[in-house]
This record gives sequence, structure tokens and C-alpha cells, in this order.
Amino acid sequence: MSFLLGGLAAVPLAAPASDGPGNPWFSWHYVQNNAETLRSAVEFHASLTARAVILALVVAVPLAVLAYWVRPLTGPILALSGVLYTIPSLALLALLAPLVGTTTDTAVLIALVLYALLVLVRNALTGLIQVPDEVRDAATGMGYGRLGRLLRVELPLALPGILTGLRLATVSTVALVTVGALIGKGGLGDLILGGFRNNFYKAEILTGTILCLVLALVLDLLLAGLGRLLTPWSRGRAA
Repeated sequence: MSFLLGGLAAVPLAAPASDGPGNPWFSWHYVQNNAETLRSAVEFHASLTARAVILALVVAVPLAVLAYWVRPLTGPILALSGVLYTIPSLALLALLAPLVGTTTDTAVLIALVLYALLVLVRNALTGLIQVPDEVRDAATGMGYGRLGRLLRVELPLALPGILTGLRLATVSTVALVTVGALIGKGGLGDLILGGFRNNFYKAEILTGTILCLVLALVLDLLLAGLGRLLTPWSRGRAA
């Protein structure tokens, strides 16, 4: 805590008179007076999350296909994504920021993509492996080559697993974006860290936290709905 506060006093900030006495955890007065700031933070947070997850998906699916086609590469690919996931976020930002600069969100975006790879690669690979052998044999008997079978049969059947990984990666990415507050590119995390620096202003901290949770829930529900639209056969099988 003392490291994050950078030596600032930890005396609670007195809330405005309209908020009531003391330093309340939630304040409509704070929300109303900072509505534009909150909106901008939510938009930045959602945009950074979407960009990171989409880029990670573009990288992860080919890696999963490569591991699926060339089984000796499965271990190294999963191990590499696992190692990247275990790098502490503070250390990763410290390594990336000097290389790409701290005036843009590039360092945070790269870190988020690297962290999302493990979940996406594992789930995509699991979905591909679970395609029944008889389905593959039937596709081969119908004249599909390796690439045609992948695009027309295996990837569509692996879609539920891919979407599960996408939902998990999205929710975790929403949380990880807040770490970018250390270089001023954390979206709602900037509010949370700002509350700590602002003499532990509870209303600012809790508002940023609640908005972060709501954003994660909304995105997860949207992806769940997308999954139901793209995989109608899963609904029928479950019923």
C-alpha cells in the first residue's frame, strides 16, 4: 500500500457535505459530478478489453490449430503460453513500457494479449481434440482435405470450446486492464488508483470497482448470447 501511495498521507479525505459525514464508500454526488469522467473511463476500458481479446484470439486460434495438427508442438506451445501468463503484470509493464512508450496504451495492450493466450489456446485446442473421430472420418470420406475439414467441420464443432475460452479471457482481461493504471492507461483502474492517491477516497475507489464488475458481467452476457446464436445445436443437445 505504501508503495502505491508513494508516501502520500493515508488520512481519509472528507467527503462533500452533500455526501453526509465522513468518507462514505458510495456517493451519488461523486457520480453526478464526474459522470463524463466515468463514461470516458468505461469506454476506454471496454475498448482496450475488446482490442486485446480480439488480437489474442487471432493469435491463439492458429497456435491451437498448429498444436492440433503437429502434436509434438502441443507441449511447447502450451508451456510458452503458460510461462507468459505467470509473468507478474508489474514486471511485464516495466519491461514493455520503455520499448513502446508510456504515452500510449500499447504496453498495456501487448501485456493483455499475452495473458489471454493461455486460456484461449487451451480451450481452442480442447475443442478441436474433442471433435469425434467418426466425424473426421466422415469428412475425409466426403473428400475434404485437411484445411477444408478444419474450416468446414472441426472449427465449427470446436466453437463452443473456443467461445468458453473467449468468455473467460474477456472477464479476466477486464480485471487486468486496471493494472495499466500504473502508467495512466488503466481505464477504470485509473479511478481506483486515483482514489488511493486521493487520500483513500472511498467513493472513487468503489465506483471504479463497481463499474469494472458491471462491465465484466455485461460483456460475459453478450458473449454468452453470441454463443447461443452461433451454436444452436448445443442448445438442442442440452435440451
